[in-house]
Amino acid sequence: MASLVVMYGVPDDAAAFDRHYFEHHVPLAKQIPGLRRYDVSTGLVATPAGPSKFHLIATLEFDDMAAIQNAFASAEGQAAAADVQAFATGGAEMIMFDDRQV
Repeated sequence: MASLVVMYGVPDDAAAFDRHYFEHHVPLAKQIPGLRRYDVSTGLVATPAGPSKFHLIATLEFDDMAAIQNAFASAEGQAAAADVQAFATGGAEMIMFDDRQV
């Protein structure tokens, strides 16, 4: 498996972010080819020392790194990536990696 983790910074308007994210972005992203699982954080995103700089964290699972690359080369992946600019006023950081259960 491989994961793509998207960490969204605290937005200017959390209610507007959440509305757009769940009503528009999630349905758009769920159309990405090869997506196996899509999880999002709930509630406060914190560190052991207290609040973090993130509002929401999404974890998307694919079969492997090649599947992530193919997914974002697709029209659906391009549309989801472009949509981030419409609501992520706090910015978004993405990391991707192969993973294994231990």
